[in-house]
Amino acid sequence: MIAKRLFAEGLGTAMLLIGVVGSGIMAEALSGGNVGIALLNNAIATGCMLYAIITTLDPVSGAHFNPAVTLAFALHGEHPWHRVLPYVAAQILGGVRGVWAAHVMFDLPVLQLSGTMHRTGVAQWFSEILTTFGLLFVIFGGVRHRPDAVPPLVGFYITGAYGFTASTGFANPSVTIARGCIDTFAGINPGHIPMFILMQIIAVGIAMLVLPWLFEK
Repeated sequence: MIAKRLFAEGLGTAMLLIGVVGSGIMAEALSGGNVGIALLNNAIATGCMLYAIITTLDPVSGAHFNPAVTLAFALHGEHPWHRVLPYVAAQILGGVRGVWAAHVMFDLPVLQLSGTMHRTGVAQWFSEILTTFGLLFVIFGGVRHRPDAVPPLVGFYITGAYGFTASTGFANPSVTIARGCIDTFAGINPGHIPMFILMQIIAVGIAMLVLPWLFEK
């Protein structure tokens, strides 16, 4: 039932952003200005949330929560093209609503735009290509060899990507758009969003040239 699938994608993406934004706000408040500790808290909370929502919602919608993942599955013939735009719309709307919910939870203004976190330049863009490719790598490899391990694979990978990538590992257009609505630790300047999304889409194209061959049956 398509309505249930779309609801699951929207809900899951909202919960993902609640994890990203809520932990970012909490980390900023409790870390005493130690950015490393704040980033670690943000990463762990995000990874845990990914494990939880993928495990519970995969049987309902496939647990994409990410337009890059939806596009990759469609290009690989594992997701119908007529559901791509509805999935992407549900993911984007869900992500923004998750940000708003986190703001309400921490008694912050609901409507914000990020004006402090500058994430731009070749290093950041290249980082998003590598991070998104890596995410698709663990998903496609996991689906091929260990389907039951996909939730922890994704959770561990994104937790690690927070620490080993220059961009802190967005790897998700819906997350990128939603984080433009945050004027806190986890935000991204709205003017830098288009290039991040372009890099993520480029990564999908590269992944689809490599991963089907690498993990072919």
